[in-house]
Amino acid sequence: MPPTLDALAHDALVLPPDQRAAVAYRRLVSVEPGPEPGAEAAWDAEITQRIVCFDSGEAQPVPAAEVFDRLHQIGPDQSWAKGVSL
Repeated sequence: MPPTLDALAHDALVLPPDQRAAVAYRRLVSVEPGPEPGAEAAWDAEITQRIVCFDSGEAQPVPAAEVFDRLHQIGPDQSWAKGVSL
């Protein structure tokens, strides 16, 4: 009979932290869906287009400090806005 979820969880929790992390990673990978067909090619095309826009001056860089200031204004209580200052 296969082990129960409770037994597996108990056994995993007594492992050292690095081994618990390895078990968690393996379990997560086992249930993640694979990439969608064509996704990598679509991202490659998107990246190429963004580089072309940047190189041509069509897209302008925004300093990180300005980006974080804008994010803080949008949602000052969000976790991504806490403790960020440049």
